[in-house]
Amino acid sequence: MNERDLNYYYNKFKYGEDCFHYLMSKKVKEILLISTFYDAFIFEQDGRLSEQIFGEYRQLNLSTAPMITSVPTGEEALRILKERQFDLVITMLHVGKITSFDLARQIKGNYPDLPILLLLNMESDIPSVDLYRDRMTIFDGVFLWKGDTKLFLAMVKSIEDKRNLEYDTKHGLVRVILLVEDSVQYYSMFLPLFYEEIMKQTQILIREELNDINKRLRMRARPKVILAKTYEEAAEIYERYKEYIIAVISDISYLHNGKLDNEAGIKLISEVKKNIYDVPTILLSSEFKNSEKAAAIRATFLYKYSNQLLNNLRKFIIDNLGFGDFIFRDVGGNEIDRARSLVEFEEKLKTIPDETIVYHGKRNHFSAWLMARGETFIARSMRLLNVGDFDSISEVRQHLVSTLNQIRKSRNKGKIINFHPKSLYESNEISRLAEGSLGGKGRGLAFLNALLITMEFEKHFTGVNITLPATAIIGTNEFDQFIRDNRIFDRLKENQNDREIGEIFLNGRLTNELMEKLSSFLEIIRYPLAVRSSGLLEDSYSQPFAGIYRTYMIPNNHPDKSIRLAQLVSAIKLVFASVFVRNARKYIENLNHQIEEEKMAVIIQKVVGVSTGDYFYPHVSGVAQSYNFYPIANLLNEDGIATVSVGLGKSVIEGGKCFRFCPRYPDIEFVQPQALLVNSQKEFFALNLKQTDFDLLESDDATISQLPISEAEKHGSLENIASVWDYSDNRLVSGLTHKGARVITFDNILKYDYIPLGEIIHKLLDIGEKAFGMPVEIEFAVDLTKDWAHEINPTFYILQIRPLAVGASDVELRNEDRHGDDLLLYTDKGMGNGVIDYLSDIIYLQSEKFDNLKTVEMQDEIEHFNEKLKIEDREYILIGPGRWGSQDRFLGVPVKFVQISQARVIVETGLENFSIDPSQGTHFFHNIVAMKIGYFTVPFKSVSSFIDIKWLNGHDTIEEGKYFRHIRLEKPLIVRMDGKTGIAVIEK
Repeated sequence: MNERDLNYYYNKFKYGEDCFHYLMSKKVKEILLISTFYDAFIFEQDGRLSEQIFGEYRQLNLSTAPMITSVPTGEEALRILKERQFDLVITMLHVGKITSFDLARQIKGNYPDLPILLLLNMESDIPSVDLYRDRMTIFDGVFLWKGDTKLFLAMVKSIEDKRNLEYDTKHGLVRVILLVEDSVQYYSMFLPLFYEEIMKQTQILIREELNDINKRLRMRARPKVILAKTYEEAAEIYERYKEYIIAVISDISYLHNGKLDNEAGIKLISEVKKNIYDVPTILLSSEFKNSEKAAAIRATFLYKYSNQLLNNLRKFIIDNLGFGDFIFRDVGGNEIDRARSLVEFEEKLKTIPDETIVYHGKRNHFSAWLMARGETFIARSMRLLNVGDFDSISEVRQHLVSTLNQIRKSRNKGKIINFHPKSLYESNEISRLAEGSLGGKGRGLAFLNALLITMEFEKHFTGVNITLPATAIIGTNEFDQFIRDNRIFDRLKENQNDREIGEIFLNGRLTNELMEKLSSFLEIIRYPLAVRSSGLLEDSYSQPFAGIYRTYMIPNNHPDKSIRLAQLVSAIKLVFASVFVRNARKYIENLNHQIEEEKMAVIIQKVVGVSTGDYFYPHVSGVAQSYNFYPIANLLNEDGIATVSVGLGKSVIEGGKCFRFCPRYPDIEFVQPQALLVNSQKEFFALNLKQTDFDLLESDDATISQLPISEAEKHGSLENIASVWDYSDNRLVSGLTHKGARVITFDNILKYDYIPLGEIIHKLLDIGEKAFGMPVEIEFAVDLTKDWAHEINPTFYILQIRPLAVGASDVELRNEDRHGDDLLLYTDKGMGNGVIDYLSDIIYLQSEKFDNLKTVEMQDEIEHFNEKLKIEDREYILIGPGRWGSQDRFLGVPVKFVQISQARVIVETGLENFSIDPSQGTHFFHNIVAMKIGYFTVPFKSVSSFIDIKWLNGHDTIEEGKYFRHIRLEKPLIVRMDGKTGIAVIEK
C-alpha cells in the first residue's frame, strides 16, 4: 500500500463515502444585493438583514452564512462584478436608471451561469411582473419580501438545491419535495416555512445521531425543495426524479400547454398517484369546492384562505414526511405503537402485528420515515421491497430487522459514537462515555480502527476476523471534573505513598452522568473488562509513557451488580490516580512536564480471551514493531519483529519468556530447537474468574494469576501453539500427539497457517507506519477458536498502536572499526543513533557479584545511585548482566524506568550459562527507544562484540555498593551509534 491509497481511505473515513463528500458542493457564499439606498436602509436598519441571516444560519447549525455585498445601482453592480466573483445576484425591481430587466440581461450576457433573483418589496409590483411574464424568464426566480429574513434563507437554499439536484440525487440518493405554485405571494410564503421546518426537524434527528461525522453528512443529505410554476416543468421534474420524490405539493390552477388550466394540479397529482409508491400529496386551492376533487384522487386538500394554512402545512411535513415519530397503525389506520428513534424502530418491528407490516410496507411508509432520517441506503432497499416476494410475513419481518441491524452496524463501524447500550456488544465501535480528549492510546486506537474499517482490511483475509474489542472511552473532561469536584490537589501531600494517594482517589466521586452510564453499561455487559489508561502525554513520539500508568482487569462476574459497578468505578478512579503515583510523577518530571499538564482518559475494553471455567485468557498475546533493532541473518531492520506468548500479554510487555519471529518471514527460526527447549515459555498469565472479591488498591495484578503452561494444555489452549521435543531424534515435532516436553513454538500458526498471523501483522505494521509517518508498535491478542459448523472463525484483536522512534543515521560505522585498545565497548547489536560526547560517569554491576536470586536487592541499590546523580544533574553509562527492566527477576534486574532515569547509555552483558534475548517489545524497551537512549547488547564470548571490564576495574571508585560500582573519568567518553548498521562503540 502506498501513501496515495492511504490518503484515499483517510478522506473516505473523514467525509464518508465519496458521494457524501461532494453533496451540496455548489454553495452560495457571496451574494451581490442591488437595491436603492432606501431599500438598503430598510433591510439593515428595520430588518437587520445581515444580522438576521447570520442568526438564522447559526440557529439552524448551518455552515458559514453567505456574505452580502450591497450596491445602490445597476451600474455599480456591473462594475463590481468585474472585480469580484459572486455566487448569486439579488436585485430589486427599481435600481436606478437601468431597469432590472436590462441589468439582468447584461449580467447574463457576461456571466451566463450566475443565478439572478428578482426581489419585490411591494405587492403592487406583482401585476407588473405578471404583465411582463415573458421578460421574467431572464430571472432564475421572483420573490416577494414582507420583512421576514427567513425569505433570504429560502432564496439561497432554493438556488443551492436547484444547482445540486442532479448530482445529489444520483450519487447521494437525496430526497426531493416538489412544490408546484405560480403565485409569487404564496411560494414566497411557503418556501421559508418548508426550509425552516426541514432544517429544524433535521436538527432534531441529528441529536439522535451517535456519531459526529454522521451528523455532518445528515445535514448535507436533507431533503431538497424544488419549485415548479407550470405543468410541463413539474411533470418533467417528477419524471426525472420520480425515484427520489417524497412529497408533491401543488396548486390546482396554473399554466398547462401555455394556457391557464384550472385542473392542472389535479392532472399532475393523478399521474403521481399511479406510482407504485404512496407519495404524500397536497392540493392547494382558493376555492373550497375543490376539496371533493382532491378527495377523489386521495390527496390532502388545503384551503389557501384558511387562517390555519401555514400551520396545516407544517403539520403535513411532520406527519407525512417522516420527521416525527414512526406511528405503527392497524389496517384501519389506528395507532397501535410508535418509535422515536432508529434503535427503537428496529426493536418495535420485532413485535408489531403482521397486518401492520403489510399495511406500512405496501404504502412505502417505512422507506419514507427512514429517508427523512437520512438513512438513504436502508430506505432504498426497503422501497424496492415487495411483500409478495416473501413466503411469509415473518420472513418480511426478519428481512426488515436484519437489514436495519446490519446497516446500523456498518454505519457506525470504525467511528466514535456517543454512548448507547445497544452499541456495547459491537466490535469496531468506540463508545464515548464522557466528553473530552481520547488521550494518547485512545487517539491511536480510534485512528487505526477507523482506517482499517474504511479500507475493509478484514476482507483481505479469509477464515479469520480482524477487529477491535468492544471499547468505551471516558474522555478527559471527566478527569478534570473529578480533580476539581474532589479537590484532589488540596488533598495531595508531598510525601504520601502510592496507597495513600490511591485512597484519596477512591474516596472521590465520579459525576452522576457517568455513574448512570456505567450502571446502564453493566446492565448489559457481563464479560471481563480491561480498564486502561490513556493520558494526554501517553504513547506519543516525543514523550513515551509505555507501562508508566496502570491497567486493571476485572472479571465483572459478581452476582451483585452494585458490587460489579463499585469494582469498575474503583478501577477508573485508580487509573486517574496513576497520574500521581511516585513512578509517574518522577517520569513526568524527567520529561520536564508539570503534573498539572497531564489529563487522563480511560479506556474500558472487553478482555480478549476464552473462559476455561476458573480462568479467562487469550490463546495468543503479542507485541509487534515495524522496525527490528536486532535483525538476524539476512533480515532487514524494516522487516519488523513480533513477540508472542500464551495467555495475557503481561509476559510480553514485562519481558518474560516469549517467542519471537519476523512477521514478514514468519517461518525463519530465530533460535535453534535445543535453545527453544530451554527458553520456552513455562508459565502464563490469566484473569482469575474465581476471585470475585478483590482489592485493586493492593495491586493492579490483584485479579491476575500466574499458572504453569501445563494448565493451558489441560484447557485445550495449546493445540495449535505447542510442539513436543522428541528426545529419541533430538528434534521438535509440531502438535501434541507425541509424548515429551512441551515447547511453545506456534508452529501450526506460523508455518502451517492455521491463521495467517505473520501476514496480518506485517500488513498492519505497514499501514500503521505509513499512517503515522514513522515506525510503530502494536499490541494484539488472538482467539484461535474455530467452529465451522457454527460459522465461528479465529479472531485477531488490535489492542493498541503507538509510534516508535527510530532516528536517521548520521554516523557510519563498519565492522573494521574494531580497535580493542581504543575502545571500551564494541557491539553489532546496538540501538540508537548519533554521538554522545559528555559522559564521564559509569555505573556497572560487577559480574562476579551477580546473582539472579538477588536482583530485587540490586534494583534498590541502582535506584540509590541514580537518585544521587539526579541531584548532581549528571547522566551516566549503565552496564550489567541480563535483561534490564524485566519483570521476571530471574532474567535480570527488574528496574522501573524511573529508577535508572539518568542513564544515557544502557548496556546488557552476557554471562556464562546466562544468555538472555534483548528486551525488545517490552514497555521498558519502548521508553528507551523513544527517549533515544543508547541501548547495547554484548553477548557472552561473542566473536565480534566485547567490553573491556578490566579497564573499568582499573579506575578509582567514587562509590561502591554491594553489587554496583560507580567510577568517574577525568576525560568524557565518546559514544558513537550507527542506526543503520546497529554497530555502536564507546571510545576511551
